Amino acid sequence: MAILTQSGRTALAEFVASQPIFIGWGRGDVSWGDNPPAEQITSTTLLDAFGYRKAKSIKFCQPDSDGVIEVPTGKFSLVETPTNHIYLEFNFDFDNGLGETLREVAVMVGAQPKAGLPDGQYYFTPDELESAGSLMLLEHRKPLFRDQGVRETFEFVLSF
Repeated sequence: MAILTQSGRTALAEFVASQPIFIGWGRGDVSWGDNPPAEQITSTTLLDAFGYRKAKSIKFCQPDSDGVIEVPTGKFSLVETPTNHIYLEFNFDFDNGLGETLREVAVMVGAQPKAGLPDGQYYFTPDELESAGSLMLLEHRKPLFRDQGVRETFEFVLSF
């Protein structure tokens, strides 16, 4: 039986980490209420995207019971050498998605903003992207209203 080796998983992580990575926010479906449906492995897009933000940090990490990075799958520590785990951090500004209700979150790999947008722009509306990229991670969640004075931060660890 063939297997995907540790070095193969690390190579996949290195490739993904070298791509533009964005987080996507979506409205989802109001009918979900406080009980969002399970995510489908066949999903390719957000149901109703309203914004995308470029990753602030893309770094390699490793499992560590004393690590300072804590996600639902465990604790991790940052490392300098490539591993099969990628830490992603996204920080939204106060006005990003203001007044929207967030019900779905996605990590998009290979997103491409349209030409002619200002250098240094990190937040994009769907019409400002040439391509939203490939959906790598999808999370349906209880509604989160984007209120002024709140700066959201999202952290994920992608493991290969």
